[in-house]
Amino acid sequence: MSGDVLIVVGAGIVGAACAERASAEGFDVTLVEPGTVGGGATAAAMGHLIAMDDDPAELALSHYSLGLWNSLADLPQAQFSRCGTLWVAADERELAGVPAKLERLAAVGIHAEAVDSAALYQLEPALAPRLAGGMLVPRDAVVYGPAVAMHLVECAQARGARLLRDRALRLTRDGVELHGGRTLRGTVLVATGCALRELLPALPMRARKGHLVITQRYPGLLRHQTLELGYADSAHGSDDSSVAFNVQPRPTGQILIGSSREFDDAMDPAVSMPMLRRMLERSFRYLPALRGLDALRVWTGFRPTSIDGRPYIGRVPGMEHAWVAAGHEGLGITTALGTACLLLDQLLQRPTAIDAAPFDPARLAATVAA
Repeated sequence: MSGDVLIVVGAGIVGAACAERASAEGFDVTLVEPGTVGGGATAAAMGHLIAMDDDPAELALSHYSLGLWNSLADLPQAQFSRCGTLWVAADERELAGVPAKLERLAAVGIHAEAVDSAALYQLEPALAPRLAGGMLVPRDAVVYGPAVAMHLVECAQARGARLLRDRALRLTRDGVELHGGRTLRGTVLVATGCALRELLPALPMRARKGHLVITQRYPGLLRHQTLELGYADSAHGSDDSSVAFNVQPRPTGQILIGSSREFDDAMDPAVSMPMLRRMLERSFRYLPALRGLDALRVWTGFRPTSIDGRPYIGRVPGMEHAWVAAGHEGLGITTALGTACLLLDQLLQRPTAIDAAPFDPARLAATVAA
């Protein structure tokens, strides 16, 4: 299919990464995006590059993608910071789960280290007292997702790709119809995040709202991306709302504070003061010094979530010329580059670096049809 037309709908980081890879493979690429590049779910993400070990398929995709991120480590506007991730155990029960996590990470080649209580406070002295210890993953990183998305789009454009400011209305038998009246013909890749339902209603997707807070500059307060070990339960759970301790030191000296998640099918972007208060109180419990900092900005955004928590990466069932890469929830930035390579290998009918079957859209489209 190299040399053929590929229409990528959506210029978040996943769509941008797919457009960049497709242009590098020789496709004639048109990227359709009505808004700001990287302005949707990408702007609502914390930008962590992290391997979550609670699902073997997503661990494989994350690990694959993390290796690809090394090529962008020197990109200045990405604010790439190899700060590592410090997972914090609140008590001995949580600490007892660390050996199993170390084993799962080691199985895919990710180095991590158990941390006792004394070492925990050497790494992060400002943490609340009497925490049990945790786990350090030193090669994890954080990036500024919207800047990376723009960089990837610019790379694609340098190879001849076009960025078309329009909105896709519906897929056709051989392309996509746009709001402006045009119909583009070619293979279509839908990477629209929460808006997936408008073009591919057979693939179930829910919007998960999140709140984020960025502070003024406080260099030296925090050195590692720091999360509670219960974060995965919040991130991948099915509760209507949840919060977890997740804070990052940005290269600017600012502190980025998360995380909250709530299903909000109304797509209401307003800040919820009760949810914000709940999220901040969770953060203060682990890092009391946050309570005295000045916040610069509070915002919300929506992350696309499939009903089984895994993204859709592959051909749309029953549609010869339609493909999809969407539904990454909180791992969109981590897995964007791996998703693009996995998708392009399938498009070009090449062997894939990891097993693509767990991400096949047919797994849930069939469930819905049944």
